[in-house]
Amino acid sequence: MLSIVYSAGLAGIDGFLVSVECSAQEKLPQFEIIGLPDAAVKESKDRIISAMENSGIDFPELALTVNLAPADRKKEGSSYDLAILISIMKSTQILPGAVDLSRSCFIGELSLSGEVRGVKGALCMVLAAKAAGLTEIYVPARNAGEASVVDGVRIYGVRDVGELFDHLREKRAIEPMCFNRERFHADVRRTDCDFSDVKGQEKVKRALEIAAAGGHNILLIGPPGTGKSMLAKRLPTILPEMSFEEAIETTKIHSITGMLPDGVSLITARPFRSPHHTMSAPSLVGGGSNPQPGEISLAHNGVLFLDELPEFNKAVTESLRQPLEDRRVTITRTSGKITYPCSFMLVAAMNPCKCGYFGHPTHPCSCKAGDIKRYLSKISGPLIDRIDIQVEVASLTYDELSRPGKGESSAAIRQRVNAARQFAQRRCEDACAEDDTVPMIFKNADMTTRHLARFCRLEGEAASLLRSAYDKLGLSARGYDRLLRVARTIADLAGSEMVESAHIAEAIQLRSLDRKYW
Repeated sequence: MLSIVYSAGLAGIDGFLVSVECSAQEKLPQFEIIGLPDAAVKESKDRIISAMENSGIDFPELALTVNLAPADRKKEGSSYDLAILISIMKSTQILPGAVDLSRSCFIGELSLSGEVRGVKGALCMVLAAKAAGLTEIYVPARNAGEASVVDGVRIYGVRDVGELFDHLREKRAIEPMCFNRERFHADVRRTDCDFSDVKGQEKVKRALEIAAAGGHNILLIGPPGTGKSMLAKRLPTILPEMSFEEAIETTKIHSITGMLPDGVSLITARPFRSPHHTMSAPSLVGGGSNPQPGEISLAHNGVLFLDELPEFNKAVTESLRQPLEDRRVTITRTSGKITYPCSFMLVAAMNPCKCGYFGHPTHPCSCKAGDIKRYLSKISGPLIDRIDIQVEVASLTYDELSRPGKGESSAAIRQRVNAARQFAQRRCEDACAEDDTVPMIFKNADMTTRHLARFCRLEGEAASLLRSAYDKLGLSARGYDRLLRVARTIADLAGSEMVESAHIAEAIQLRSLDRKYW
């Protein structure tokens, strides 16, 4: 007898539907799995036999052929175990013929005891099953939370084979898992980090507020101990809260890497990734024989913090250039191409020289001129050109450090950031309503040339100042566009439709350190 049961596979962060076809014939007993399975899928034969027998179900003494369709697409991992088992049960009449599985999808790995173990990428596979029109999705109990965030389907968390067998025969029902979307923002994780802890550094705080309001990349340069890392770690506390769609996208990436914490259904706080400088280029951008997302994708919709930027291998930092422009990274292998999203804010911190005290007002620098030049040359001009804001973090005075009281809180700064983002979004929505050729964007860092021409209207004095800066600073075309984007964000924070000379002047001040150091 022939049976067809549905499962799902993974290709990057996208799932695809897999039809598990099982043919059972009264011939010499054998068990074959075809359809381009990898080693983990082939090994499922032994797991399935043991799981059935240890669950009190006799494995059929028949010739079983299981095909995973589409047969020309490689099937990887252990998530097909549960679907193969149910397909065998259906084709051999262990499950009654009256049981309708035409709208069901089965995802999960089996242990030898019959327990259903968690898998990576459950959320991505459930979304694929929903897109294919399936409405009842059976996943491991460990993955039920993340799977339940998908609307329009019933999610059943399965603990073991016996429990599922009883449910399908209507002997003991499994309660579907539900996600309460009203609690989405209530679940945002609180953090002990707050800008009120930072003493002084008002200029740097202002630069970080502008960066947060527009989603701009920022470079912090200063001697050791001035608070560069402390400031960077507090940046996520002033970023706007994630939308539900952003949370889904971010959760999908963490799900396929197996980095979604136990008990967490949805990542509601913007990611903050801070990799060590000894990392390799594939660790940063993604890679491997079966390409996995790297740190830039794990930071999607959040912040990627590179501390001690010159200490990173130059091949690593140079690999950032294309993702910073495209907001996605494509990894090519002989088996095909995988594209991962990577829309992140880059926050980089560095010392001005090897000893860290070049330009310090009181502490002498021990580096030679050639050493300073070699140290700074580890950061290329094209990479610096892609960083919108460059700000110097100066050493604090005794009075600044000993001043009593706390500074402005992250909540207060976030209110201004949210207001600026909403101001910019309304402007873009109005433009899209008037002209459907204008693409919708959600932050100024993503503005294209068409957006710049439409939204960055300069008053007369501002245009003259921008011309003078372009000539004197020797800006590239990219640098000109990025300076305009920062100026537009400063105007948004001020609630101004026009970009005025004061906005241009502040944007120039935030993009002049590359001329000092490079």
